[in-house]
Amino acid sequence: MTTNGAVIEAEIAWFREMVDLRLDLHAREADGDLLASVPVPDLGDLPVPFAEGVREAGLAPPERLVLMLALLPHLRPQALDHFLIQNDASKRRFTEFGGVEGGTHGGFRPTRETALFLLAGENIDRRLAALQLFAPNAPLQARRILETPEEPGEAGPWAPLTLSQRWIARLTTGTAAAPHFGPLFPAQLLETPYALKDVVVGQAVREELDDLLAWVRNEKLLMEDWGLRKHLKPGYRALFHGPPGTGKTMTAAVLGKELGLPVYRVDLSRVVSKWVGETEKNLGALFDQAADGDMLLFFDEADALFGRRGDTQSANDRHANQQIAYLLQRIEDCPGVVILASNLKANIDAAFARRFQAMVYFPMPDTAARLRLWQMAFADPRGKLAAGVSLEGLARRYELSGGEMINVLRRLSVHALIDESGYVPETRIAEAIARELASSGRMAG
Repeated sequence: MTTNGAVIEAEIAWFREMVDLRLDLHAREADGDLLASVPVPDLGDLPVPFAEGVREAGLAPPERLVLMLALLPHLRPQALDHFLIQNDASKRRFTEFGGVEGGTHGGFRPTRETALFLLAGENIDRRLAALQLFAPNAPLQARRILETPEEPGEAGPWAPLTLSQRWIARLTTGTAAAPHFGPLFPAQLLETPYALKDVVVGQAVREELDDLLAWVRNEKLLMEDWGLRKHLKPGYRALFHGPPGTGKTMTAAVLGKELGLPVYRVDLSRVVSKWVGETEKNLGALFDQAADGDMLLFFDEADALFGRRGDTQSANDRHANQQIAYLLQRIEDCPGVVILASNLKANIDAAFARRFQAMVYFPMPDTAARLRLWQMAFADPRGKLAAGVSLEGLARRYELSGGEMINVLRRLSVHALIDESGYVPETRIAEAIARELASSGRMAG
């Protein structure tokens, strides 16, 4: 059975043969089309990560050469040492080789100039053709295989060839590398111990969630085989709205778990900036990471960004409207699952509403739902109830959200620890509920 390592070794051998031939032609001041001279390894339908990644991205031989050039510093940096040789006349490295020295591995870091040299030598026509490999709509850029320089001025031939961490993992191990939280990805992984059966919602919400799951699981069938791509953009966009604590965040995390997608909760405080253009830059970097549709983006408390558009009476109004317009476009173009959560639907701009496949209202739980939530809270054997405590009575008497019930459970657990009690008395439950209601300006009935 052919292993992924063996496939990559064959690709490295092909790459080295290309380098040797180009350097030989360069030394003889000769010209030649390497790709016409050295056959590229046949990946066929090999079921290994490298071959699957190349096939999925639709990479032609020139792009595979660039891919290997960018991948070698991570796998076999010594394979690029040829480019460190010096020009005897100038006592410096050959400028035409491009690249920079140093980096974490201390060797040669290839640049776009290095790729152009290998593909075209000094042939201007071939160099101009090879430049198209780095166009925004070309596979290496469109699939975010190569990281795009942050500043436009860094996008010339001297720009380093930087392979994205996601594609390094995809090609070498077949796994998806998790994006790192930071300015270029202001979102953190959201995990949950719950499953779909633990989500306590009414029939209307359950049907909306089933629709979402069915669409995402069968999107390829619906878009391609059923021909819906003519009418619809890929991806799924939903708005969860309702009072705090009604399960919007938990449901988003559970949906990701059901779909096998990592859920990333967007930190809006790191996205929104008072400086013109900064918010768009932050959002652009975020959606670029989600461009392959292999994650679920969850914007919690989205009111902070997705409010009504104001009248353009000031520069601040125009700035806010510009942010909203940009975000509208990026949400609509995102091929993955995007869920926005808001406590107040009225704060959502009407233009946003038209972009959602689903607008799901999470109401306060009714008596039956509250009873089930109380039963789940006290299902653990360690959460013993004192004799005479009626969960049915608690469900009827106190109008609490699921989030508020969890806060009550937290308080009861602390009291049980302090009291060294093996059970939870009704007086403690009433006290904990009263404190929770008071925190939101309500009184126990």
